[in-house]
Amino acid sequence: MFTPEFSGFGRLLVLLGIFLVILGLALMGKLPFLGKLPGDIRVQRDGFVFYFPLTSMLIVSAILSLILTLLRR
Repeated sequence: MFTPEFSGFGRLLVLLGIFLVILGLALMGKLPFLGKLPGDIRVQRDGFVFYFPLTSMLIVSAILSLILTLLRR
C-alpha cells in the first residue's frame, strides 16, 4: 500500500541523490566559493602545501544537517 511518507529505502535514495549532485557540482567547479572562504587554512612552504578547508566543511555540514532534519519530519 502506498504511504505519503518516504520509506526507508526511498529516503536513502533521495539523500544519495542530493549528495551526488552536490559532489558533482563541487568537482566540476560550479561551487567556486567552496575551499576559498575566510577560515579555510592553507600553508605553503618550499615543496610543501597543507590545506584544511575548515569553514567550507562547517558550511557543508550545516547544510547536510538541515536537509537530514527536514527529511526526517
